[in-house]
Amino acid sequence: MRRIRFGAVVREAGSAKEWAEKARRLEGAGFDVLLVPDHLVGPRFAPIAALTAAACATERLRVGTLVFANDFRHPAVLAKEAATLDVLSGGRLEVGIGTGWMAGDYAGAGLPLDPPGVRVARLAEAITVLKGLWRDEPFSFTGTHYRIDRLDQRPKPVRRPHPPLVLGGGGPRVLRLAAEEADVVNIGMRVKGDGSGPDARDGGLEAFLGKLQIVRAAAGDRYARLELGTSVVQVGERKAEESWSAADSSGLNETPQVLLGTRHDIADKIRYWRDEHDISYFVVHHERDLPVFAPIVEELATAPG
Repeated sequence: MRRIRFGAVVREAGSAKEWAEKARRLEGAGFDVLLVPDHLVGPRFAPIAALTAAACATERLRVGTLVFANDFRHPAVLAKEAATLDVLSGGRLEVGIGTGWMAGDYAGAGLPLDPPGVRVARLAEAITVLKGLWRDEPFSFTGTHYRIDRLDQRPKPVRRPHPPLVLGGGGPRVLRLAAEEADVVNIGMRVKGDGSGPDARDGGLEAFLGKLQIVRAAAGDRYARLELGTSVVQVGERKAEESWSAADSSGLNETPQVLLGTRHDIADKIRYWRDEHDISYFVVHHERDLPVFAPIVEELATAPG
C-alpha cells in the first residue's frame, strides 16, 4: 500500500523573497511537492523559473508542474529545460505534462487550438521524444508531429531513467495514455473540446470511478507501479470558486476532489480513497485551503502505508 503524498499548487508571489517563503512553508508543513500550472493568461508564474527558485529555496521539497502544456514548447526544448532543472534541484523534479487546453491561452497568443484527438496524438509523440532524449545515447524519431535526428542532449536528468512523469486528465484517451506511459496519473474532470472549461457532465462519483476503471484496464501489468492522484478543489467548508479558475466543484461532493468536514472527517476520507481505490496523492488546488489542510498533512504524511 502506497504512502500518502501531498502536493500544493502555488501560482504567484509578490517578490522572490515571498516566493521562497511560500516554498519553505510548504516544506516545513510536510508537503511533498510544490506544483506550478502552465498558462499564458491569468495570475500565474512561468513554471521553469518559478520551480528553479523554489528548488533553490528548499532542501527536501520536490517541485513540479500540473501541468506543462505540450503545445507551448517543442519536446526537445522541454527535455533540455527539465533535465537542467532536475540537476539543479538535486533530482527533485516531477514533470507533469498535458495537451494544453484553455482556449484563452491559444486565442491570446494566436495559437491554433486543434481538436482534442490531434492534441492527444501530439502529446503521445512528445512523451516518446522526452523519454528518448533523457536516455544516455543519441535519439532519433520520426512521427507525424515531431522529428528528431540523433540528438544527444546534456545534461541528463539525475533521476534515472527519467524524472517521474505525471499525466493529468479526465478524458478516456488521455487516461489511457497516462496509464500506459506515466508514473503518476492525476485524475480530474474532462475539459470541453473547445477549451471553454471543464465539462460539468463529467462530474460525480460514477464518472470518477469509471476513470479509475479505464486506468486499471489500460495499465495492465503497469498498474501496481502507478501512483494515482487527484486535485482537491474544496477543503473544509465549501467556498465560492476563484474568479480566475476554470474549476467547477458543484458536482464533485462524493469524489476525493471535494473534502468537506472536520479535520478528522477529511483524514478519514483520504484514508478511504487510498485504501479502497488506490488514490494516494492529493494535491491542494487553491492556496486559500492550505491553512486548513496543513494539520491533515502533518497527521497523514508520515503515517505508515
